[in-house]
Amino acid sequence: MSQQALKFEEVLENSKCMVASYRTPSVVMVKGEGSYLWDMDNQKYIDFFAGIAVNSLGHCDPEVTQIIHEQSSLLLHSSFACPTEWPYALAAKLVEKTKESGGMYNASSVFFSNSGAEANEAALKFARRWGKSIAEDKHEIICFSTSFHGRTFGALSVTSKLKYQEPFTPLVPGVKQAQVGDIESVKKLISEKTCAVIIEPVQGEGGVRPVDEDFLIELKKLCTKYQAALIYDEVQVGVGRSGTLWAHSKLPKEGHPDIFTSAKALANGCPIGATIISPEINEVLQPADHGSTFGGNPISTRVACNVLDRISNKQFLEDVQRKAKLLQSGLSQLQTKYPGIVEDVRGSGLMMGMELTVEAKPVVAKAREFGLVTTVVGDNIVRLLPALNIPDDVLLEGVSILERTLDALFGTK
Repeated sequence: MSQQALKFEEVLENSKCMVASYRTPSVVMVKGEGSYLWDMDNQKYIDFFAGIAVNSLGHCDPEVTQIIHEQSSLLLHSSFACPTEWPYALAAKLVEKTKESGGMYNASSVFFSNSGAEANEAALKFARRWGKSIAEDKHEIICFSTSFHGRTFGALSVTSKLKYQEPFTPLVPGVKQAQVGDIESVKKLISEKTCAVIIEPVQGEGGVRPVDEDFLIELKKLCTKYQAALIYDEVQVGVGRSGTLWAHSKLPKEGHPDIFTSAKALANGCPIGATIISPEINEVLQPADHGSTFGGNPISTRVACNVLDRISNKQFLEDVQRKAKLLQSGLSQLQTKYPGIVEDVRGSGLMMGMELTVEAKPVVAKAREFGLVTTVVGDNIVRLLPALNIPDDVLLEGVSILERTLDALFGTK
């Protein structure tokens, strides 16, 4: 038996010590470069997953790698008790770049954490604090059908999937659920007791579904009327994936949030979460209202400064939009070739979903056999999240592998 096989067997044995919420790995990656991954058997894959929309500049980006090396040689961690300059630099850059991009016009202040779920927890806490500054019973939160905001307790409470929620009920009280795109369903729920409304401008786990822009504008009007904080969860779609810096950068200021969250791609693989808030929200916060031991870590925030500078560049974002059209065109051709299998192609920028009339798991598994890494959303949607700087030829090769996959499973039509 080869040493490689022994190593994989050792991984399988070690995996028995992981909690049961993680599946036994079928493949173990050992190296990445750009839009490629290699497993323990030296099998090469095109990556259309990017670590769940994290590695937007690809794997082992030279600039990111150099920054990690330099900063880890200087100072790895000190906390906000003895801070470095980098979280402050990133906070200022986030506010500046957000406004320049056409995003949240009154972005004011930033809280740093370690993940998207934590960023959303902070958003919910800040909204509750804001609500209580207006009235003691202003505590209710409205979320939406087919939403996903994380698996921590508060974030899970505003996530609509019952299979995630049911084992952990009762959850946070005061949460109500409206229907995405149905403003009347919101009107029936919102009241003077509502402190926050939270929504993904493009739903990820909910099926890669962009939310109608007019609906978001109407939602902001309702939030303004009832003094409720509008929270946009941009954890997955933010930092350039939509083709603009933020998905809400496309909206007029009448549709801008009071709070929005970011994580995933912000530091290209280094753990980070960011909660960006308005001056009105910031005014009610007091020292020690919230905190994070590792939030603002110098490696993550220094890397994020580099990532934000590069991805916010106008030419970079225009290239993302161009690549998105290339990807959508390729997927649409697959829909034309397999109209009985590929039901829909949708998304925003380089966050695309291919909805099937059959289960998606066998398609994703077969694609991996052919050298393409992607994932499933729901039961029947293949989610595609390539790096934002993926070369055109690699992007098209990935689409070609998807075509080979459909050919192998369903026969050429």
